[in-house]
Amino acid sequence: MRPTVVFTCSVLFYNLEIVHSRGDDGKQEWPIPYRRFDCRPAADSYCEAMFPFCPTGDRDGRIPYMNNWDVISVFRLQAPVWEFKYGSLLGKMHIMHDAIGFSSAETGRNYTMEWYELFQLGNCTFPHLRRETNNPFWCNQGAACFFEGIDDIHWSENGTLEKVGEISGGQFNEMALWVQDDNQTGIYYETWTVRSDPGPNATVWFDSYDCSQFVHRTYRYLTQQRAKLSSRFQTNYTKIYLYSGEPTYLGDDDSIFREPSAKTLAEDIRKFYHPFRPHQSYMDFVLSLAEAYQKVVEEKSFYLYYNFEYWHLPMKSPYVQITYEEVPLP
Repeated sequence: MRPTVVFTCSVLFYNLEIVHSRGDDGKQEWPIPYRRFDCRPAADSYCEAMFPFCPTGDRDGRIPYMNNWDVISVFRLQAPVWEFKYGSLLGKMHIMHDAIGFSSAETGRNYTMEWYELFQLGNCTFPHLRRETNNPFWCNQGAACFFEGIDDIHWSENGTLEKVGEISGGQFNEMALWVQDDNQTGIYYETWTVRSDPGPNATVWFDSYDCSQFVHRTYRYLTQQRAKLSSRFQTNYTKIYLYSGEPTYLGDDDSIFREPSAKTLAEDIRKFYHPFRPHQSYMDFVLSLAEAYQKVVEEKSFYLYYNFEYWHLPMKSPYVQITYEEVPLP
């Protein structure tokens, strides 16, 4: 089944706007903007999900049309990542997945809308190292999923299911068009938020693009359409941070992995990603953790893939951190 709300095209057209923007003083401006694209490419057949993406969503990515006079309840949904496999375990570590629910007063039907990885989190965070390709191979697409029903137990038992507002059917239809455009142009998942330090005045070098960011974008769009949203509880979301000094731009696949002059850099990047490769045995995984620790903490080095380009991060303490911080409703 084709993923829902995923619009594909035979050729990927880059938005050629320069994203390495610089200020009047010539200095790099941060954070680096997330690059959007003119159309979404078909997923490579090499990329294979352990669990199918959006299995009950509409095959052609359609979102139901609502009558303009309908009243649509909006729900904030949150549950531990991979709850179906690990129960509340990841929730205890505040690793949560976020979504939005809708309920039609006219029809009584409920719906869930979320945005997540097509091929699971690991494939979005780290690449495959394939013998037949010199450059690391990424399966890092993320997409929107819209399907009928709200699994009340799933969202409420270890997480959150809370009504946060109401919109009209007309506002819902406008949101549906916006979701389709947002989904067609924002094609890849980004796990990391990269900052200079944990302090309140830290510089953000790169921002994440994940399930919670989709929820935030949708809430902002709804409020722009004059929707009023409110919560009785603190609205916290999971963030995964890397901490580094100012990043250095390295180049893309062509300039790094197809240029003989960049051979050493290409080898260093492949060696960096080797400990994070998928499908390892238990013993290999233990050894890989030690190797990853050496690269990130002892050598203070991390290679970030962002906007289909590579950056070097000079890592610094506390290196990696998972937080569960408040982001108020707009």
